[in-house]
Amino acid sequence: MPLNEVSFCIGGEAGQGVESSGAGFTKALTRAGLYTIAVPDYYSRIRGGHNFFTIRVSAEPVYAVKDTIQVLLALNAETVGRHIDRIAASGAVIVDKDIAVDESLFAGRDIVVLRPPLVEMAKAEGDEVMVNTAGLAVMAGLTGFEMDYITGVIADGFGSKGTHIVEANRRVAAAAHNWVRENQADFPWQVRARAASKRLTVNANQAFALGALMAGCKFVAGYPMTPSTPVLEYMAQHGNDWGIVMKQAESEIAAINMVVGAATAGVRSMTATSGGGFDLMTEGISLAAMTESPVVIYLGQRPGPATGLPTRSEQGDLYLALYAGHGEFSRIVMSPHTMPEFYACAIRAFNLAEKYQCPVIVLSDHQIAGTFQTAERTDFNLESVPIERGKLLSTAEVDAMSGYKRYALTEDGVSPRAIPGSSKNAVFLTTGDEHDEQGHISEDARLAALMAEKRLAKASRAVAELRPPFQFGPEQADITFVCWGATYGAVVEAARELTAQGTKANVICFVDLWPFPARQAHEALDSAGKLVSVEANASGQFTHLLKAETGITVQQQILRYDGRGLTPDYILAHLEV
Repeated sequence: MPLNEVSFCIGGEAGQGVESSGAGFTKALTRAGLYTIAVPDYYSRIRGGHNFFTIRVSAEPVYAVKDTIQVLLALNAETVGRHIDRIAASGAVIVDKDIAVDESLFAGRDIVVLRPPLVEMAKAEGDEVMVNTAGLAVMAGLTGFEMDYITGVIADGFGSKGTHIVEANRRVAAAAHNWVRENQADFPWQVRARAASKRLTVNANQAFALGALMAGCKFVAGYPMTPSTPVLEYMAQHGNDWGIVMKQAESEIAAINMVVGAATAGVRSMTATSGGGFDLMTEGISLAAMTESPVVIYLGQRPGPATGLPTRSEQGDLYLALYAGHGEFSRIVMSPHTMPEFYACAIRAFNLAEKYQCPVIVLSDHQIAGTFQTAERTDFNLESVPIERGKLLSTAEVDAMSGYKRYALTEDGVSPRAIPGSSKNAVFLTTGDEHDEQGHISEDARLAALMAEKRLAKASRAVAELRPPFQFGPEQADITFVCWGATYGAVVEAARELTAQGTKANVICFVDLWPFPARQAHEALDSAGKLVSVEANASGQFTHLLKAETGITVQQQILRYDGRGLTPDYILAHLEV
């Protein structure tokens, strides 16, 4: 079997520490110089319901987990039944000797069944709650993974609880590691550390939040809603260190209005929410358009309608992001596809919001929001972050004016912006009603048309700054996959496998979605072979947008809308070749 090409799955009931265990093991593998991608899957309840965490490790960069795994760590009997069919030939299942499992599940399968005394070892060396530590150590021992990396993560995770807790966990890990080395030999799937530069594991929520912090965001308001809550938590956690005010509002309506107010006052401001919360924000988004306030909205998609599947994934809110809000106005919509891109898009979002004085919406979804992936530290440029504040006037510039017009009609549709009260001239009205150049309410027909045209002109100007779609794979291919956002990783892996099998495949992934980059779309797709679009929704929202804006028609759509993330296996199984 190839070295350092292994997929692990840890499963159990909510409350058994599945995600924290998986995240710790992923961190250990990354510190060992390997590339990882790890995806949590959990029910929307505090306790009960099956949770699992899939980790794929490789010597080369990986972009998606697969349906097949080599090692299953089952913290309860249900996990065995749910995942036994995922285990590859010569793989293994690890389950405590005292957990009652239907033994017929193992019959006729080419797998190793390990029944270590995990609970007993945890009790003997520390405490029963350390059973997860024992399980991770068995996984490490089975695959030949060095214990130093496991104990390093233990020190990080339990250091705040005291030296005695750290040492107890280390004893439990050592006992479990020794047990598997004594009871199982010659397991074919092996993991070995490699020399490499220091890397990090990060998910999209963290990457975006870091980008917002580095972009100079100083005010955040929101109401918790999966999968975007971690963005709010990150900003709250680092608020005191970086001078950020994080306000948990009483509702999403209050949150967006706070953000509009802060942005109007000259502060870089944002909110984070999901579909139902975004619905409530739409009136405030229209207010931001009318007041020309530069707001950034992070929209983490999940399946709907209504509450839907709150801890599952879908790309069902593209139309919502494009068209939500009453009246017509400019907005910018982007959907990053990698962790470094989430970081970069956060910075771009704040710059574009201020440059064009309009709402900027950054789309994520549950799958990528919580997925941990190895990234190079050099992918996150912390030294030279570009800050572009557009037509933001200094106090001296406003002082020199004979009369300041906040909503002055300009050729490019963007008016000079002053911080209210920064100068004796920086006094103006801000209203949700249609208004004249100074902000006074007006119902003049000609002026109303001019103001509408001014606000709409921003989008046509912003097109020039949009990124072209990203290409992966050979220039010429038999099959070209078209995707956007979080589907990118699974599509890249599918294209790799197809090419390895002799069918050349490449990927065109759209990041900036609105204003739609029609010219760049034609340049990328007009000479392509068979076009196959891949989306995590039922109606092919991006495919319809692509055709509406360019006339380009795809030959096949691969859609998934059961709340589960796309995998390369799913794509290849549904591809018509």
